[in-house]
Amino acid sequence: MNNTGLYTKIIKRIAAELGFHSCGIAKAQKLDEDAKRLADYLNAGYHGEMNYMENHFEMRTDPRILVPGCKSVISLMYNYFPEQKQEEGIPKISKYAYGTDYHNVIRKKLKQFFYRIENEIGKVEGRAFVDSAPVLEKSWAARSGLGWIGKHSCLIAKQQGSFFFIAELIVDLELEYDTPINNYCGSCTRCIDACPTAAILPDKILDASKCISYLTIELRDKIPNELSGNSEGWIFGCDICQDVCPWNRFSKPHHESSFLINDLLINRNVKGWEDITEEVFRELYIHSPIKRSKWEGMKRNLAFIKTKKPG
Repeated sequence: MNNTGLYTKIIKRIAAELGFHSCGIAKAQKLDEDAKRLADYLNAGYHGEMNYMENHFEMRTDPRILVPGCKSVISLMYNYFPEQKQEEGIPKISKYAYGTDYHNVIRKKLKQFFYRIENEIGKVEGRAFVDSAPVLEKSWAARSGLGWIGKHSCLIAKQQGSFFFIAELIVDLELEYDTPINNYCGSCTRCIDACPTAAILPDKILDASKCISYLTIELRDKIPNELSGNSEGWIFGCDICQDVCPWNRFSKPHHESSFLINDLLINRNVKGWEDITEEVFRELYIHSPIKRSKWEGMKRNLAFIKTKKPG
């Protein structure tokens, strides 16, 4: 076995030992087709107020600019599908936010990953990312054969579903590269049909400016009046399009203790959200993804879920 094959085997073994559900590898190169799709997306204004998506366009579409000298993009999937669910009848929180902020959890694992690679292979130049840099993570995961991008724009893994975090290691190692798999969405339109704000458009385009996740997390201004009454009870994020996806019937509960549901933070009723002070919010949610919306945002989101549909 040459070094390329040996190094690939070592990396995939380390990924499994660190608890990553899947590991795929693609050659570092410019994503020409994705660059065109991204440019069209931004020009159409589907990104709403997420102006950061307009920054570093060349880096976002070519990892060789982001990480000079890189040769491979290693994509990793980490399961967050919970065994325990929220209580019925309370404001809904997206499953990814049930426990500790995933950035902190996965970032530690990526640091371990780099340490172990260098311990077994030798000095490796590169960088690790988890939803924190201009990287087209879903595109790289699809290119490396971990799944396909569904009509809701999420990555779907066959027989596994879509409730995964995606992370990358971009390194200067020559490795064996995986190949993309087929798209198995077929004629299914359940995600499109179920979206209460009609945010899912044809050709796997998500109009983020209408998406409940965007409205309750990324948006800093008032939620547009025309979308009032369409929250379906979601106060932070939204899982509707994933919950209705037939492939998620294969989802298995995660084994990450940091992602276990925190009843004090997640199972909070309407009155609990009404009564929470800014000081208490900051203290309680300091290690939670929910802190991203801030206290003011959660108060706004509370009004969003309490608004009735017109008529």
